[in-house]
Amino acid sequence: MTVETPRGPDTPRPLRVALFSGNYNYTADGANMSLNRLVDHLQGKGVQVRVYSPTSPHPAFPPVGELVSVPSIALPRRSDYRLALGMPPTVRRDVRAFEPDLIHLSAPDLLGAAARRLARSMGVPVVASVHTHFDSYLDYYALGWLRPWVRRRVHAFYRACDYVLAPTAAIAEQLRIESVPARVRIWSRGVDTQRFSPAHRCQEWRRAQGLDPERPVIAFLGRIVMEKGLAVFVETIRRLERTGAPMQVVVIGDGPARDWFAQRLPGAVFTGFLDGDALSTALASADILLNPSCTETLGNVNLEAMASGLALVCADAPNTRALMRDGANARLCPGAEPRAFCQAIEALIADPAERARLGREAREQSLAYRWGEIMDAVVDVYQEALAGRRAVGARHVLRGPWSRSKDPPQVASHEAAETLAE
Repeated sequence: MTVETPRGPDTPRPLRVALFSGNYNYTADGANMSLNRLVDHLQGKGVQVRVYSPTSPHPAFPPVGELVSVPSIALPRRSDYRLALGMPPTVRRDVRAFEPDLIHLSAPDLLGAAARRLARSMGVPVVASVHTHFDSYLDYYALGWLRPWVRRRVHAFYRACDYVLAPTAAIAEQLRIESVPARVRIWSRGVDTQRFSPAHRCQEWRRAQGLDPERPVIAFLGRIVMEKGLAVFVETIRRLERTGAPMQVVVIGDGPARDWFAQRLPGAVFTGFLDGDALSTALASADILLNPSCTETLGNVNLEAMASGLALVCADAPNTRALMRDGANARLCPGAEPRAFCQAIEALIADPAERARLGREAREQSLAYRWGEIMDAVVDVYQEALAGRRAVGARHVLRGPWSRSKDPPQVASHEAAETLAE
């Protein structure tokens, strides 16, 4: 069924959403893939979506939906990312001509702040989604002294929105503690458990990579950037090598720190960026995922590894605790302690039965994260936001199969206040 918003008594039209992103498709990371999947889901429901984002001459993948390029510059120390310097008049006119019923912001940057102000002038509700702990990146680039200022700016951004979508209950609670008066809901993440499955494990693939079939494979998965805990990963592998543990390493992904990583892991297999069946096979053909990163808000790579049946050894952080329990379906270690990661992996190498048990439990847990229900949860928040605006005179109505209840699956309410603080 089509989602409609009545413009008058007899002139309904499909719902229109303007989505603002800092990086919609020019790098392949979990946040971008989730946003593209959301747009695909919305369009399947008859929603009209227009996306505004910086773009690149060489995007990582084709964008889903209609993408409007926003002028931007490359970041000085991270040229793989771009920053929009606000919203130029041409883009502002384009948004007004589109006449969105709701504006969705996915990054607390200059473009997002300008879009929020435009939404206020147009009288439409604003929903923001949290994808990254931006302030945590600063420590990896000798900019940690900026962290308090960035945190204040980020929370001021979310305070000025109507609704905030947090990926986990822990982050939702943190937003409440930070006195964010916007209504906070949970938008989790999902995983395709057919695409990521132990069924894709392939001994021929392992042999083709020169991997010993008798030694467990430790995998790194994701963008190769320093904030993913590369230094801890390297030190963990070096410790394992000194113990003589029978293991081998596969790095699945690419990024600006690849050369740094490869120089310090000379014996590792680097596959480069993989997608589709190639990614499914490579991941399922590993045995242990080592993920020491503490910067993700949820960690799509963890879900993908869980669905693939790997034993996971991850940093003990709020994002991992949302998916895993230490000893039940993973091993969680203090994020900055390579010694703890080394000991956890040593134990799993020595105990194949325990390694297999953790993989089975992780796979079972991943089955609860179904994309359809999770994406419908976002539309339920849109419904709630539009209903609230209608109550103060906007008169927006949603009609669709998601109009099920006030408390749909995957949505948790953590209201910080009833009114919006600008």
